[in-house]
Amino acid sequence: MDKKELADFLRRRREMLRPRDVGLVEGPRRRTQGLRREEVAQLAGMSTDYYARLEQQRAPQPSVQITTALARALRLTQDERDHLFVLIGHNAPARLQRSEHVSPTLMRVLDRLDDSPALVLTDMADTLAMNPPATALLGDQTRHTGLARSAYYRWFMDPAERLVYPEEDHEHHSRTQAARLRVALSAGSDTPRAARILAELREHSPEFVHAWELQEVAQRYDESKTIVHPQLGRIDVDGHVLFTDNRAQTLVVLTTRPGTESHTKLELLSVIGHQQLTP
Repeated sequence: MDKKELADFLRRRREMLRPRDVGLVEGPRRRTQGLRREEVAQLAGMSTDYYARLEQQRAPQPSVQITTALARALRLTQDERDHLFVLIGHNAPARLQRSEHVSPTLMRVLDRLDDSPALVLTDMADTLAMNPPATALLGDQTRHTGLARSAYYRWFMDPAERLVYPEEDHEHHSRTQAARLRVALSAGSDTPRAARILAELREHSPEFVHAWELQEVAQRYDESKTIVHPQLGRIDVDGHVLFTDNRAQTLVVLTTRPGTESHTKLELLSVIGHQQLTP
């Protein structure tokens, strides 16, 4: 049981909720940011004193039943719930099974995507397969070895990884990578490797430590982002995802909006592939 991390996680999640989010009435003179401790305790069916001791790092280990009740009271996502289980010292529900073999279903879809960049990722952010447009847009992400196979690790340790995104988006990507690493650490297919990555990043990257301390837990894929191509410049893309049943692998497809400059650039990239556009 990691009492310090647990206390911080509970406090931050409590402060993110408003009474109306959980069906409670918000009074006019309310000063507390988020829910009060007694409100969380009421929702979880436990004593206020016991919950307060959890946030003060003084409580004994909660049972599985209490952990489940806390997750429900704080309206945690499945990813956040699994993380809570790990912090308290219980096994998170097994959802994934590690495999280096690309899902045949995802591979069939990837094979049919000729004009849109697409790649298959594991829950550890290892790139297992890319179609030619994805390689032309992002470079060959399958070539990495060791801990650097994971984009979680590369983002904080390899400066070249930053060149793909505009500088103004770097903070957002840092928070995203840290939040996704928490998911991999709590209920991923290779938690020992996730733990090794965490240890390395904590030791060598102050930026990661800052993002990690935000206690964010999420899988974020289907979002708009800007890619910076060495020759074509900025390309705005929308991400679309398809998971395997056990969520161990994800197909990410990047598209652009028809009629935009980004769409024209992506069409050009699909034609020229790896050719250099400038001498």
